[in-house]
Amino acid sequence: MFNEIEKVLEKEVRPFLAKHYGDVQLIDVKDGVVKIKLTGQCKNCPSAKYTVEDTIESALKRNIEQVKEVVLINEVSEEILDMARRLLGKKDR
Repeated sequence: MFNEIEKVLEKEVRPFLAKHYGDVQLIDVKDGVVKIKLTGQCKNCPSAKYTVEDTIESALKRNIEQVKEVVLINEVSEEILDMARRLLGKKDR
């Protein structure tokens, strides 16, 4: 299913995101749950939740019936977490 999802992303989603200087990265697919990351300008966009629901999830569900849900992974890198801890005077947990 991973390859099928990539095909839909390439054909239907990435051209839309490219207009907004963004992209999508497919992270994982398990039991119909698709995990993605937004990149570029879409990464920190306040409308990211709606982009995922209205554009990405709807395109995937429309084309691949096994897709149940699309989950946006918003990770903060360890480097940024370490910097924040230093700034806040916190030790690693």
